[in-house]
Amino acid sequence: MNYSLKQLRVFVAVARYQSFSRAGDAIGLSQSAISHSMKELEAEVGVRLLDRTTREVILTNAGQRLASRVEPLLDELHAMLLDTRSFGTQHNGRVRIAASQTISAQLMPSCIARSQKDYPDITILLRDQAQRLVLNSVRNAEVDFGIVIEPGISPDLEGEVILHEPFLLLCREDHAFARQRAVQWQQLGEQPLVLQDYESGSRVLIDNALAKQGIAANVVQEVGHPATLYPMVEAGLGVSVLPALALPLPQGSQLVVRTLEPEINRALMLVRRKNRSLSPAAQAIWEEVKWQAAQLTKKRSLQGLL
Repeated sequence: MNYSLKQLRVFVAVARYQSFSRAGDAIGLSQSAISHSMKELEAEVGVRLLDRTTREVILTNAGQRLASRVEPLLDELHAMLLDTRSFGTQHNGRVRIAASQTISAQLMPSCIARSQKDYPDITILLRDQAQRLVLNSVRNAEVDFGIVIEPGISPDLEGEVILHEPFLLLCREDHAFARQRAVQWQQLGEQPLVLQDYESGSRVLIDNALAKQGIAANVVQEVGHPATLYPMVEAGLGVSVLPALALPLPQGSQLVVRTLEPEINRALMLVRRKNRSLSPAAQAIWEEVKWQAAQLTKKRSLQGLL
């Protein structure tokens, strides 16, 4: 049968007011529109629902049976749609985010703290993972969205760049590089390098930067966590390249950072599954992370980092 919700609502109004004119006043339709709608509904169900006189409209037995069952169903449907609309605008529930260790440590604490003030009914659950696992978590819908280092083009993900930051040189304070204002990438070809391994999204970017400068890198140690770079370099095993977001340096260390020229940046991105909308709560936190990244860009000029 090809009937519409509008026809059923008109029928319920007629059954309630027992008058085409009063039903029309109640739901904002003309008397002729009410009459036309009722004729269409009766033709569709194949039975007379109303007996019409010049003064009143009376439900037939079939009409009474239909009205008694349809009216509560329409009320329930209306309540359900209102509940759905409410859910579509509310800012509560859980938001799951995955991010690499450096991003989790430097960007997310302030973001979570601010979100607790702005959205007290939203609970943020943060997964601290290597970049490869972050991307898998997003693809598998284990999290609402992730924060990664420019993962490249992926047909199943869509992203938005929120922050650009430069790579810096890390060395001991008694190293020859420490006496320079800036260090050329070309100079790293003569140095033993301590770098993060390929679980980090930055490693491929560093390799590409070295290759672009024609440098055959002498990587003597590869580590999994950025914090491990500091004691390795402080022990004199080599120098390192790290993103600005990995700062500040440990207090009391004998380490310094210097700019690398030419400046090469990495981009941080928010990523989510393609063609999948975020919940209102997740969208609110997505915007909150963007705002925090913008504030970090303003506060951390390169001179301030150094």
